[in-house]
Amino acid sequence: MSGLGKGITTASIGRILKSSGLKVSAVKIDPYLNVDAGTMNPYQHGEVWVTEDGGEMDLDLGHYERFLNQDMSKDHNITTGQVYLEVISKERSGEYLGQTVQIIPHITNEIKRRIKLVAEKTGAEVVLVEIGGTVGDIESMPFLEAARQMSLEEDVIFVHLTLVPTLETTGEQKTKPTQHSVKELREAGIQPNVIICRGKEMVGEEAKRKIALFCNVESKAVISAPDVENTYRVPLILQEQNLGDLLLEKLGFNDKKVDLRDWEILVSKLEIRSPCVKIALIGKYVELRDSYISVREALKHAAGSLECGVEIKWVNSEDLERKSVENVLNDIDGILVPGGFGKRGAEGKIKAIEFSREEGIPFLGICFGFQLTVVEFSRNVCGLEGANTTEIDPLTQHPVIDLLPEQREVKEMGGTMRLGAHDILLERGTLAHSLYGKEIIRERHRHRYEVNPEYVKILEENGLKFSGRSLDRKRMEILEIERKKHPYFIATQFHPEFKSRPERPSPVFKGLIQTCLEGK
Repeated sequence: MSGLGKGITTASIGRILKSSGLKVSAVKIDPYLNVDAGTMNPYQHGEVWVTEDGGEMDLDLGHYERFLNQDMSKDHNITTGQVYLEVISKERSGEYLGQTVQIIPHITNEIKRRIKLVAEKTGAEVVLVEIGGTVGDIESMPFLEAARQMSLEEDVIFVHLTLVPTLETTGEQKTKPTQHSVKELREAGIQPNVIICRGKEMVGEEAKRKIALFCNVESKAVISAPDVENTYRVPLILQEQNLGDLLLEKLGFNDKKVDLRDWEILVSKLEIRSPCVKIALIGKYVELRDSYISVREALKHAAGSLECGVEIKWVNSEDLERKSVENVLNDIDGILVPGGFGKRGAEGKIKAIEFSREEGIPFLGICFGFQLTVVEFSRNVCGLEGANTTEIDPLTQHPVIDLLPEQREVKEMGGTMRLGAHDILLERGTLAHSLYGKEIIRERHRHRYEVNPEYVKILEENGLKFSGRSLDRKRMEILEIERKKHPYFIATQFHPEFKSRPERPSPVFKGLIQTCLEGK
């Protein structure tokens, strides 16, 4: 079921296998009819992950990239919408001329083709395929059927993630949900080779024995995945139960050995709690924290690399419109305003930006946070009364943020923003250049609006430095206030969180945490 941890489990298995020296890749299958996750509300599906090539993906792709420390592409996320769109397009163009186009074989063939395409393009020895949804749901059935067919054509192992709840009244772990889930799976022609049991605690021996007996698997193939505070510890927990050795044996890689020593050192750094910095994250989706999952993880990566802890104070930006900013943010070390869209909560974010600028509190703004920083500075420093982004106020007297020129004729919503990785030129001697240590960087974008070039001169004359620009210098990518006037004030039009890894933290996040530490 949704939220059980399929993405983390898949990524963890990938990390285990990669540690043995295997070349690994991963694919996420989403059974919904959307072509991609780009048009979904974060409350429904959490964060939209953006790949280097501009794909708008399920957030599980972020887990894959972070755990495997490798980039994915559009090919690595398959949806029902993509599959049906492709098959229908082929039918309309006459590719199936004379045939009755059906779920089997045409839809299942297209699913298999897409999975195999990832294997071919990446040269992976093992491809992990995560099938979203719940066994038994109508929308998942074509993917399970394609998986069944692939097991007759390739070397395939089925790993089934299932819930083993503990009854609060008796404290007993119940295996019936797992038994019935496996029954549904077997009716689809799939016998799981490994069952991973999610629950609050490790599965007890009695429950493990029952699952092995009733679900027709070896006892050693029943693996526990208990709740953990630090998800990066999951590969270690799974390997403590010899999952990696079992998978290598079943896949025929008997000459490979799992070695997670480097990962264990990394995980221990991510679990350091003292000293600890407190960052206020100002957003309008804070009730569903998966909306900001990559920002949260990027803060963890930065803190781990500096061997300190980080605590996030989740602040609803709408609350700041009604309450005193000083009272809400009186106990924090730094402020972060992440990406977002729309009018709701925007003025609260602007108040937080003003507070951080005037009080000298370390600040990082991202995407919409970057744009609202320009709005705040325009109003309160440049004296441009009523300055705004045309996304919020199309009739503003001072449109300091405006629609990208190439967006003016765009009618469709899906996949039409400025997406993916673009090169950025950093000015020497600036904070941005000192953080990245090089002149040209490449970061991922997802936006329709940008700084209006007509206002760049007045903004810079008043002390806002655009230290990062597109290679043609027309687009503003990074803004900052020089360090002798503010300890750390920087914002990016791009999303640096998408390239942050446990082994390689994002420079702007690391700079934020470092400055907060120095301030303490």
